[in-house]
Amino acid sequence: MNQLLYLIIGISWLAGFTAFLGSLIAYFERAGDSETKQEVIKGIVALGGGILLAAVAFALAPRAIEILDIFTLTVTFCAGGLVFCIVDALIANKSGNKAQLMAMLLDFIPEAISMGAVFGQNRDMGFLLGGFIAAQNLPEGFNSFREMKESGLKPSKILTGLFAVSFLGPLAAVTGYYFLQDQQVLTAGIMSFASGGILYLIFQDIAPQSTMKKHWIPPFGAVIGFAIGMIGHKLLS
Repeated sequence: MNQLLYLIIGISWLAGFTAFLGSLIAYFERAGDSETKQEVIKGIVALGGGILLAAVAFALAPRAIEILDIFTLTVTFCAGGLVFCIVDALIANKSGNKAQLMAMLLDFIPEAISMGAVFGQNRDMGFLLGGFIAAQNLPEGFNSFREMKESGLKPSKILTGLFAVSFLGPLAAVTGYYFLQDQQVLTAGIMSFASGGILYLIFQDIAPQSTMKKHWIPPFGAVIGFAIGMIGHKLLS
């Protein structure tokens, strides 16, 4: 096993492990419920959303825009938003206490695959993606623990689940490294798909002003709007 592969495994595992660290912070946090505490929690939620948006804007979408033609870019991006929309609705209806965990996996796994794929071609981009994943998983782990605990799950089971999730990072990244590093178009398609899905999740689960109770379609408008912006950028490039 070469040193680069060890590096990919280590970074992808650490990127997933930060979700477990976030859950530990939530587990040991014992401050009483207050307005200040709610402000901090909402700030953490917003932080996670901001990092996710940065991952789309500065790592995932630019690569997709550079490599894909307009039709493929539009289809993969909108497909990502639509698939995440459908899955989010199904999770909310059938297993709401796992919704945040599943949402985290929906963006973590495609990003880890993309990271592994680009590491062999552009190490700096690989580090950038790894940093984005690690930064966004910390607040997502924190929020996932709190929401699943409020739904009645035992803290020990939540911590065990989030620790297990960290090992999905290396599996996804190694898959990307071995099977996708020479497949630039396919890798870019995954990045575009993940971008659309992440943008949907930002507006559905993180930006409450854009949501309606028991309605999951309105946030998909953000995906369409961002797709229009990418098409314009592509046409002008």
